[in-house]
Amino acid sequence: MKNRWAVVVLFGAMVLGASAFPGIRAALDGYSPYHLALLRFVIASLTLAVPAVVLRVRVPRREDLRRLILLGFLGFAFYHVALNYGEKTVTAGAASFIICTVPIFNVALSMFMLRERLRPAAWAGMAVSMFGVALITLGENGGFEPSAGALLILAAAVAQSFYFVLQKPLLEIYSAFEVVCYGAWSGTGLLLVFTPGLFEAVLRATSGATWSVVYLGMVPGALAYLGWSYALAEMGVSRMSSYLYLIPVLAMIIGYLWLGEVPTGLALLGGPITLAGVVLAGWTRHPVSVSAMPPAPGEGAPAAGCCGE
Repeated sequence: MKNRWAVVVLFGAMVLGASAFPGIRAALDGYSPYHLALLRFVIASLTLAVPAVVLRVRVPRREDLRRLILLGFLGFAFYHVALNYGEKTVTAGAASFIICTVPIFNVALSMFMLRERLRPAAWAGMAVSMFGVALITLGENGGFEPSAGALLILAAAVAQSFYFVLQKPLLEIYSAFEVVCYGAWSGTGLLLVFTPGLFEAVLRATSGATWSVVYLGMVPGALAYLGWSYALAEMGVSRMSSYLYLIPVLAMIIGYLWLGEVPTGLALLGGPITLAGVVLAGWTRHPVSVSAMPPAPGEGAPAAGCCGE
């Protein structure tokens, strides 16, 4: 029964996390990409502070501060500003499929930075996944030139992959929740550079856009992660990985119900091809690899294999 509840909680976290992609599109109706990122993570940071106090999150060591700030920049500040700019022109469903290429870049970074050898099938998986992304970018542009928004989202995925690799030494010292808190708080601090004009933006924005930002900060930014953490503790990484590939599909469905977005034909073709390549590259490397898992629900700044957006 306990494990059944974990599946229910995981599915709820995936739905909430997937909703971040259409939520961003809705919030962009009233906010610039950088003001959206700042306001969202001010809210998320304050929301995370509550469980952080309850769980007694430790003060990080001084020697780890530089790495934590770098993680905040890559996994939160840069990632979300780039994703927000990309979603100005890219549909929620297509964006979620592109973000799911993070494990592909994890495999590539492990090869160059950790000197890991890849099997031929892993190379084939990366090629298949990139072909799927190419179809999505062409479809989002409506022509035969790559979509600039899709390329920005791809850059966000690369930044998140660096976040994955660089956080690994910290996970030997801190819990996954602590690393996420440190990253969110340092990323929010870096986003404060965009404070000028934020108050005026809040006054100008529609109530719908503002509530979308509040939702993004509190629900995908905090609640979905807590649900993910509970399910991870109960189910383990290997069981969860098969469920998480549903996130782009959920994002596409929610995008249609929330925003009326209809995916292009190339996006519908490229999305499954992208996921197939991700599964192939990760499975041939080692079946239970954290880096073989798709991005975590809604955050896009995972710790120890957790998602997000």
